[in-house]
Amino acid sequence: MSDEARTLTDVVTRLRRALRTSIRADWPWESLPMAQVELLQTLAERPPMKVGDLASALRLAPNTVSGLVSQLIDSGLVVRGGDPKDRRVARLSVSPRGHEQLLVWQREHEKRIGAALGKLEASERDDVVRALKALDHLVEHLAEPS
Repeated sequence: MSDEARTLTDVVTRLRRALRTSIRADWPWESLPMAQVELLQTLAERPPMKVGDLASALRLAPNTVSGLVSQLIDSGLVVRGGDPKDRRVARLSVSPRGHEQLLVWQREHEKRIGAALGKLEASERDDVVRALKALDHLVEHLAEPS
């Protein structure tokens, strides 16, 4: 592994951990595991979805997604509906409560990141902003099938 890849892996890991830890200090409900947040985000972007399609989009095993979905349904964050073309198929969507929780999650993360960006020197903040486009392209490359 290159030094750049190692450093980026370390920084991304620490960034996610720091953000999650700082949010939980003010928002105890933010104990929602990241896998559930990512599932909710995916469902919010492309509703309604079948479990198999959701598993493919998240690159997770269908049984893993099924377990996450059950937890989110029990929490009232996801609803299971029927498929008008095939009654045997269930389609999943984010519930109104789930949309609200995602909105609060997004706003709080934006606030935390905005506050941290505000503490950087102007040149450091500019460096972060300039890196965003390249990081977005990196995400696209990581999402490509291997």
